[in-house]
Amino acid sequence: MEEEKRYELEEFVAEISKYKGRHTELISVYAPAGYNLINVTKQLDQEKSTAMNIKSKNNRKNVLDALERLARHIGLIKKAPENGIAFFAGNISETEGQPQIEVWSIEPPMPLKTRLYRCDKEFVLEPLKEMLEATEVYGLIVIDRQEATIGLLEGKQISVLQHLDSFVPGKTEKGGQCLAPDTLIETKEGGKKISDIKVGDEIKALNIKKNKIIFTKCLNKWNKMKEGFVEIKTGDNLIISSLDHLFFLWIEDRLVEMPADLIKKKAVLLNHNLKGEEIIKIDRKKQNIELIDIETESGNFFANGFLVHNSAARYARIREGMAKEFFRKVADAVKANFWEMKKLKGIIVGGPGPTKEDFLKEGQIVTALKEKILGVKDLGYADRHALGSLVEVSQDLLAEQEITKEKKILEDFFNKLGKQPGKTAYGLEKVNKALSVGAVDTLILSKKLGQKLIQELEEKARNISSKIEIVSEETEEGQEFKSLGGVGAILRYEI
Repeated sequence: MEEEKRYELEEFVAEISKYKGRHTELISVYAPAGYNLINVTKQLDQEKSTAMNIKSKNNRKNVLDALERLARHIGLIKKAPENGIAFFAGNISETEGQPQIEVWSIEPPMPLKTRLYRCDKEFVLEPLKEMLEATEVYGLIVIDRQEATIGLLEGKQISVLQHLDSFVPGKTEKGGQCLAPDTLIETKEGGKKISDIKVGDEIKALNIKKNKIIFTKCLNKWNKMKEGFVEIKTGDNLIISSLDHLFFLWIEDRLVEMPADLIKKKAVLLNHNLKGEEIIKIDRKKQNIELIDIETESGNFFANGFLVHNSAARYARIREGMAKEFFRKVADAVKANFWEMKKLKGIIVGGPGPTKEDFLKEGQIVTALKEKILGVKDLGYADRHALGSLVEVSQDLLAEQEITKEKKILEDFFNKLGKQPGKTAYGLEKVNKALSVGAVDTLILSKKLGQKLIQELEEKARNISSKIEIVSEETEEGQEFKSLGGVGAILRYEI
């Protein structure tokens, strides 16, 4: 649909949708392409007989008058237009007893497929509104390991459909999984604070395969400043750790490793008696804190009586497993949002680093949707605001999309304004002058000018065979153009 036609239809729908009848006195008639208008007139005559049965005198008179005026209006049209035609008539007066009967008709920019007659308190506008919906839409996916956003590009509108947080912990390093300095560690020499532990100390740990308590050597020790920490409390114990420290949870008679930041209340920790203790409270704090970590031969040890992990390699494997699970969750959300979307023309994926490629590889996107992926773009982030950036960097893929087309029209105008100012005009007075001498090649108008002024300028442009472009304010360029008055032209020659 041409932007000019779309604008005219938008304005028409906006105008008559404002009217509400006091009774069922607003008449809507749709005649599809090729339909004989004589049949419409005959139906209106039959409806007059039905209207005679309306009990309310005022309502009966208003409906009959609207039917009569509508029939005369249709009689002036000898043949239904190529795309069909829609008629609307009725009393739009806001004052009871003082009727104001109005009649409208519009040839839609696309073929009408609906044959309809209805008398109601509102005009029936759904068939016209459907034409204003974008005929092609694009799915947008931005993703990194922390979050993903699924959105939609419809014409110029970008909307968020769903946002997902991953809870996949960030990368760590040696000394990354830390405990509070006063955490009690059991050694062969008795209990010690982790701050007093030395390399070589033998520390209480668990041989997981044999389910047997052992003592393992401390291989290394680090101090680390961390952003944020977790306080985990059971009945008698409290342990403070970094958000990424791995604990062992007892779930369905097996040990499951989980970062502290993902542990929830009522989870069960494994204690040094190899029994479960339920968490009764868990608090996450944002303050910076200095913590300590140690590395043991066994990759685990008991801290404040609970089994904890300290294997960086194991942590990395858990992190990768959680990332893959997140990718599958996003893939399920993509299917839920896009699977039945008939107008979906394609999907664009973006995000920082290699995560987007990992997602496409590991996410198990259904084949039918994977085949719709048009391209993958690099971005710096993946939150809700990243959808706009994805559209910006995907203009090569969206060359035919309205938002890109509109930006290109205005970019061309502003480029000429800067480099060849004599080949442009802006402002109502200057553009009118250029139209009067036939110098306008392309007339550019902002939607917000108002229908009357737009129609006046469009008529002048058609008289000299100028191209007409209607632009919105939904882009930065559109806003800048509005600040110039919302009226501009690219000229055929300097004047």
